[in-house]
Amino acid sequence: MYINNRKILEQTRFPSPNPNVELTVITYLSNGLRVKGMLAAPIGDEPMDGFLYLRGGIKNVGKVRPARIAQFAAEGFIVFAPHYRGNQGGEGNEDFAGEDREDAYAAFLLLKSLSRVRDIHIFGFSRGGVMALLTGLQFPEAASVVTWGGVSDMTLTYKERKDLRRMMKRVIGGTPEKFPERYQERTPLYQLERLAAPVLIIHGVKDHNVSVEHAYRLERRLRSLEKPVDGWYFSEFTHYFPPAENRKVVEDLSKWMKNQSR
Repeated sequence: MYINNRKILEQTRFPSPNPNVELTVITYLSNGLRVKGMLAAPIGDEPMDGFLYLRGGIKNVGKVRPARIAQFAAEGFIVFAPHYRGNQGGEGNEDFAGEDREDAYAAFLLLKSLSRVRDIHIFGFSRGGVMALLTGLQFPEAASVVTWGGVSDMTLTYKERKDLRRMMKRVIGGTPEKFPERYQERTPLYQLERLAAPVLIIHGVKDHNVSVEHAYRLERRLRSLEKPVDGWYFSEFTHYFPPAENRKVVEDLSKWMKNQSR
């Protein structure tokens, strides 16, 4: 699919696992950096909702999987998934929901500029949960925000994940004890008064990568502010759901999203 759009610098077709979905590698501009992402669009020209897919992890951990975004596109969305700066040939360096949040903001605007796209939903998995909430705060016109196994408190991540502390100290610039403000500015819990979009929280109770406490804190804070929120908790699942259940949740959350469209 060739898109004539000033927000897209380069585009290259990518092999798709679904014959009804086209995949395109996109180069776009984020704060002056050339950043890469992947677009998944159902074949055709009919208008449909946009879906901003914000991946988890960092660098090669938690990469965007073409089959995953094609799965969401098959549910009737035009999906764009930024790789974040410094990945897949893009410029710059990720800093774990610091300045790289701009890559999500620019991706939202890219989706918004596509002629087929109607409302835009924001989805974040794992570390992408923080990115999704921050993007929802930035764009009050977003139709919905979904976090799946999502981080909501960066200080809590530092405390829980001993294996990530070295990386977090490096990219954030220190520990939460020495630089609490750097962790707070990456923690959307403190800014939810400004969130306009309804939120869906999906979390496995046995998740050891991102504890369910992240979901509980997010839901408590949203409810205390009387914001619209739904919580789907799965007592038997970890960070990763079995394939059959995963497909069912994808179908259910897609329906939930479409019900939020204006």
